[in-house]
Amino acid sequence: MPFYHTLGNIPHKRHTQFRKPDGSLYHEQLFGTIGFAGMSSLLYHEHPPTMVKAVGDSLNVAPKVAISKNMKSINLNGFGVPPKADYLESRVPVLVNADCHIVLAAPSNSLRDYFYKNADSDEVIFIHEGSGTLRTLLGNIPFAYGDYLVVPRGMIYQIDFDTAENRLFIVESRQPIYTPKRYRNHFGQLLEHSPFCERDFRPPSKLETHDKKGEFIVKVKKEDTLHTYTYASHPFDVIGWDGYNYPYAFSIHDFEPITGRVHQPPPVHQTFETGGFVICSFCPRLYDYHPKSIPAPYNHSNIDSDEVLYYVDGDFMSRNNIGKGMITLHPAGIPHGPHPGAYERSIGKTETEELAVMVDTFRPLQVTEQALALENPDYYRSWISED
Repeated sequence: MPFYHTLGNIPHKRHTQFRKPDGSLYHEQLFGTIGFAGMSSLLYHEHPPTMVKAVGDSLNVAPKVAISKNMKSINLNGFGVPPKADYLESRVPVLVNADCHIVLAAPSNSLRDYFYKNADSDEVIFIHEGSGTLRTLLGNIPFAYGDYLVVPRGMIYQIDFDTAENRLFIVESRQPIYTPKRYRNHFGQLLEHSPFCERDFRPPSKLETHDKKGEFIVKVKKEDTLHTYTYASHPFDVIGWDGYNYPYAFSIHDFEPITGRVHQPPPVHQTFETGGFVICSFCPRLYDYHPKSIPAPYNHSNIDSDEVLYYVDGDFMSRNNIGKGMITLHPAGIPHGPHPGAYERSIGKTETEELAVMVDTFRPLQVTEQALALENPDYYRSWISED
């Protein structure tokens, strides 16, 4: 995040003595990305964050790729992913490349038996169904339907769900997640033409500090392998921190759509960016107001990027036979556009209630074995007109 935040107790000067009431020292930790050049935060722990008691078995969790060079438009029934009790076991990768993994999950239980750290990737967890609290070593964030939870790589967390019915759309990014550069000035402040501002972002608001020793299981994902560590102190023993590197929430309902007299291109919906892909939010909005406008999107040759759309809610006017939780993949190199009849149906419409998340990748996506089990196989033929 491009703005400073602090929570709990910190000393006046960094890298100086910061003592507990009994006179012993708190333990400082620099938590940063991109070496010492990226965003970072300074954390102050009750105990050293380095006390490893045991390293257990490792598990290969690399996606199983079924189609490595896909050139077919694909439709997946995302709600076909069955619920599973364990949070990590519930995560099903469906589309992957070297920059990101696109994952579906339907966890029915809270993540409480262990802690989790993704050391490979930043995570963007979109809450399609469910509510609860994201609990991290930097504090807690309540979440609900429509929230993006952005969790920087290396952040130790747990999740409390309010119910057993939860649906998540997750993007794991090998590069840090940022807000778009064109919406920020050179100080990092979001500009007036941005579709959101700093007050829309929700950093951790409650710091949960546990001064405990014992045995605490942390599962660490690194290089698509899940390692099991046992630490001698509670991971949530931070008594204060400050900086720019922390988890936060942003609601898709707080995205303010940019509209115009004629159809606007997808970049106006951009919400996050990396060097390898962008994430966009398609939200309820007024349609184009030119007297002869065609609200449906024009046909588009996406030569340089794969387009993934995750359908959340509302009327998906450019697509036929699309429902909640479905995913469409339109691969780079071939044109895509509105389904037969959608162009004509859109004329005269004044608004849309659609809600969707789009991921445009700059490298081709591979299709996993799990994705094929969710595929509607005739989707690529659905542009054939019946006339």
